[in-house]
Formats: sequence, structure tokens, C-alpha cells
Amino acid sequence: MSAVIVETPGAALAPAAVSFAEAFRFWLKLGFISFGGPAGQIAIMHRELVEQRRWISERRFLHALNYCMLLPGPEAQQLATYIGWLMHRTWGGIVAGGLFVLPSLFILVGLGWVYLAFGDVNWVAGLFYGIKPAVAAIVLHAVWRIGSRTLRSPRQVPLLWAIALGSFVAIAWLKVPFPWIVLAAGLIGFFGSRFAPGQFAGGGGHAGGGRSWGPALIDDDTPTPAHARFSRSHLLAIAAVGALLWLLPMGMLVAVHGWQGTLAQMGWFFTKAALLTFGGAYAVLPYVYQGAVEHHQWLTGPQMIDGLALGETTPGPLIMVVAFVGFVGGWTRQVLGPDALFLAGALAATVVTWFTFLPSFLFILAGGPLVESTHGQLRFTAPLTAITAAVVGVIATLALFFLDHIARAAPTPGWPVDLVSLALTAAAAVALFRFKLGVIPVIAGCALVGMALRLAGLA
Repeated sequence: MSAVIVETPGAALAPAAVSFAEAFRFWLKLGFISFGGPAGQIAIMHRELVEQRRWISERRFLHALNYCMLLPGPEAQQLATYIGWLMHRTWGGIVAGGLFVLPSLFILVGLGWVYLAFGDVNWVAGLFYGIKPAVAAIVLHAVWRIGSRTLRSPRQVPLLWAIALGSFVAIAWLKVPFPWIVLAAGLIGFFGSRFAPGQFAGGGGHAGGGRSWGPALIDDDTPTPAHARFSRSHLLAIAAVGALLWLLPMGMLVAVHGWQGTLAQMGWFFTKAALLTFGGAYAVLPYVYQGAVEHHQWLTGPQMIDGLALGETTPGPLIMVVAFVGFVGGWTRQVLGPDALFLAGALAATVVTWFTFLPSFLFILAGGPLVESTHGQLRFTAPLTAITAAVVGVIATLALFFLDHIARAAPTPGWPVDLVSLALTAAAAVALFRFKLGVIPVIAGCALVGMALRLAGLA
């Protein structure tokens, strides 16, 4: 499988062609370090792929990100799939997207087993106590990184700033559904580009912010590779393969367990959930809670909350909490009998993950060629730039949610908030902003501090 190669004149040269094996190693690494939710994950990919490795230019990175923001499903995982596909064809996309998910699946299956087999353990609770402030600081750092590149100066792009602030208010206080925010921002970009094109040029500030990382392997002017050009026959082939990949496993589950069986119902329910995840995992979690806890009763409310905590503190998309839901449901329903509880949970978690993420791969492999044909065309990119500005506001609300969650979870005696958690958040933020530490050291350090505090009875 060949990689895209660009020749750049002058002293600064683009990176050498990236082999499939080298890309495989990076995507595997990313699967284990993709902490911090979508904001943190996108920031990690930007630092690794745009700033350091220069596999893709900032403008092309943002163009792909804008498309992924429009889709239902985890945008960070879809972005990895998109870049992997652009570099190494279909298998490149499958490997990039698959390795983004698989480490999290294995980790959550293991944690689910510990959770159900051994119950509450004090030192484990301490680890989670320390990790949550670290995650809050990571999201805050990601808001700053992405926002500073997207919005530039308020004097340069006041309209984009207004969109970002408006989306923050709309989702944080007015509780406007995320799809409506996306639609409104897209319309503002579409019509605004006709009257104020300068507000939306340059990819919303990513490429036009005055910062250059040097020539990239896939640069702004790199021609679209042959496999990324639109073809009606390719689109029909992807649709047909996607239908088979859904029908065959669903048919097997129905044949073995019946349509009302736990696994078949999980497959059907999480297929529907996958198509509703506009705006990230938090937008669909109420739907998952209603279906998995209240309707199907695969797990209890407290178990769902514990699963969310695990999902927040493991690598991979936050929507991977559905793997925990599947594991607990398969275990408690004993889908393989009372003597195979772990295998039942692992099978159910795998089934849930398959039906949740299959649409994400299809959206990228089918829609990518259409998106590649539009980069650099303002009438197509302006709505996406406006949507990116809106998403900055939405990510800021996620940071606010994390801060509120850790501050109110266990208030310090005599105080309305948890001072220890807020202090840990501040320390993690200083490590990220001031000392430029990586995500893993910050999370590991906070986890160890949290465990020590819990064991000492101080938290």
C-alpha cells in the first residue's frame, strides 16, 4: 500500500513517505494514549501528526475534522480513520480506526471483570479520584489549544468568536440540542461567506493563524490520491459491504439466540444509538441510560455511573462506555450460561462495540472522497469553519461539566466544593500549560496522588 508523497521545493523538505508498518505502530500507540475525551484526543493527534511528524498539514487536518464533526459517532476516532484512509487506502483507515478502539475495549473488559468479580477496592477508588482532576485539566488545555488556532484574534474573526460564545451559551444554559447548533452554525457559515468571506477563510484560523509547522506529507496543495477520488461504483461497493457487515452478525445472533435474545437486542439498540451520537458521547448517554437501564435492565443506574467513570479514565472514545454496558449486561444475563460469565461479558462487549462503531467506518470510507473534493473551496469550507467555531464553545462546556463534577462530588468539610480535587486540577493544568508535560505523566501522577490521599484517609 503506497503512501501519499509530496515534493516541496526549497530548503524545507516534506517528511519521507510513511510505510504502512510505521503508521500501524503510531495508531497502536495512539490507542493507548488517547485520553481526555474528544478534545484531548484531537489535540494529541494534532500535536503528533501536524506539529511533530508533519504527516498532514493543518488545513487538511482541519478540513477532515470539520467533516467528522458533522457525523454521528466519535469524531476523534473518525478523524483517525480518515487520516489513515487518506494515507494508506481502506486498510489504512480500518487499522487507524480499529486501533483507536481496541485497546479501550480490552481495558474495559478487564476493568468490568474486576468490577463485577471483586467489588469496590479502596486503592482503585483512589486512582479514579486522582484521575478525574487530571482529565478536567486535559480538556481545559485542549480547549485552549484548539480554540487559539481556530478563532485567532477577536478583531480578525469576530463572527467566529460570536458563534463560539453563542454555542457555549446555547448548550450550557439554554440546553439547545447539539444538532440544532451544528445546523445554525453551518447556515451562518454558508450565508456569511458571501458577505464576509474573510471571516471564514483559511480554515477558521488553523492554517491562517500565522503559524507554520513546515511542509507536510499531505500538504495544502498535495493532489488528492487516486483512491480518495469520488466514484459512484466505490460508493455502492462500500454501501453493499457495510450492509453485509451488519446483516451477517445480526443474522447469526438472531439464529442462535432469537430476536428477543440479549445479544440481538444489544446489536439493534446500539445500532440506533450509533446514529444518534451527534455532539459526542454526552449527547447520547441519556438515550443509552434510558434503554440499557430502564427499558432492558442490562445494568443498574449506579453501575451505569461507575461505567461512565471508567470510560472517562481510560483511553479511547468516551462512547466506549457502551462496552462496559455490554459486559455487565452479558454477565448478569448469563448469555452463555452460568459457567461462562466472563466469556459472556466479553462477547456482549464485543457485539456492542461492533454495532456502535460500524457506521463510523462506513461514513468515512463512503463520504471521504466527497470531502476531499471540496478542500480549498470556500463555499464548502465556510460552513465547516463556522461549525468548528461552534464546537469550540461546545468543548468549553465539556470542560465546565468536568470541573463542576469533580468540585461537587465530595465537598471538603466546611466548604461547598472539594478543595483537594480542585487543587489537583490546578496542579495538572500547571503541568500541562507551564511545563508542557505529556498526557500520560500527568494522568499517572494525579492517579498516584489520588491513591495516596485515599489510603491516608485524606480524600
